[in-house]
Amino acid sequence: MENKVVYKEPSVELDKIANQIVDSAYKVHIKKGPGLLERIYRDALIIEMRKRGLLVEKEVHVPVYYDDILLEGDYVLDLIVEGQVVVELKTVEQLLPIHRSQLKTYLDISGCHLGLLINFNCILIKDNIKRVIH
Repeated sequence: MENKVVYKEPSVELDKIANQIVDSAYKVHIKKGPGLLERIYRDALIIEMRKRGLLVEKEVHVPVYYDDILLEGDYVLDLIVEGQVVVELKTVEQLLPIHRSQLKTYLDISGCHLGLLINFNCILIKDNIKRVIH
């Protein structure tokens, strides 16, 4: 018997949260444009999301286990929104497959089912926002 991974589409509530995050990212990008440091975009994005009433945690430390043994060190997630959506921010020339893989790992260790990968170092942000489902 073949094991198939089944991805369940996020709930309507989760989609609404994701849409608010994307709208916030658009607003930040329109106001600031490309070329700034990641932390500048992160802080501006937090402001925009909080204006929309979203609960946002930044630099969330998540422990890492191997065979149920806690490893030294941890992952630091850029943002977790409403305790349900991991937001990974980038300021790179272009998004690469490794960036999506990194976000999938973050979703796995955080227990969240939806992630957004957002690259602010671009002309058109609409082409630089990727949705990842776990």
